[in-house]
Amino acid sequence: MNNMYHLEERQIRDITEYIFLQDELKPADAIFIPGCPRPDHTEAAADLYHRGYAPLLIPSGGFTKLEGGFAGVKKGAEKYGDDYSCEADFLEAVLLKNGVPAHAILKERQATYTLQNAEKSRELLEEKGIRLTSAILCCKSYHARRSYLYYKMVFPELEILVHPVPIDGIDRETWFHSRRGREIVLGELSRMSDQLLMMEGRIDWEGQIGIRRKMDVSFDHI
Repeated sequence: MNNMYHLEERQIRDITEYIFLQDELKPADAIFIPGCPRPDHTEAAADLYHRGYAPLLIPSGGFTKLEGGFAGVKKGAEKYGDDYSCEADFLEAVLLKNGVPAHAILKERQATYTLQNAEKSRELLEEKGIRLTSAILCCKSYHARRSYLYYKMVFPELEILVHPVPIDGIDRETWFHSRRGREIVLGELSRMSDQLLMMEGRIDWEGQIGIRRKMDVSFDHI
């Protein structure tokens, strides 16, 4: 018996529409940049800054909790260097290299997963006495739904517009064609459910991290 199952067109379409959020942009107060050791979405955020979409950029990230520390730059080291102690330092360098002035960058260096990107960014804004009414969330395309979920939970009062950026050829048109694309996109569904259950105290966080390490599954930033 053939035990290989395949997604039909409707299932692919439904998953695509759920995961790959995208909004029509308009000017906002700030641009949120979730942590990642790759420069793609931060380069896109710099472009939005230069096009006048927001005066403030907020890169966030210490290291990936799954790896237990900052494992280094995974893409762009030849252009931006690789001597950074955390993701936010690297993302700041990407912004500066792409012409964003230092005064327009508010860096958060402690977050270790996506929910913390939002939480720590809010703490930093409150510490600085900065109040926002709207923001653009510039993130990896397959990370759009989960990023929006957490940032909106932490900033319920804000209008948040999602600006997704395809990375490594994984986008809404092609994700289902490759094993890597399917692994990452379908994994987003399980990570959202796991993390929501962890937030409710129904699943032990450290236990889930141990399971993922044993499976040898590595993602840029959970």
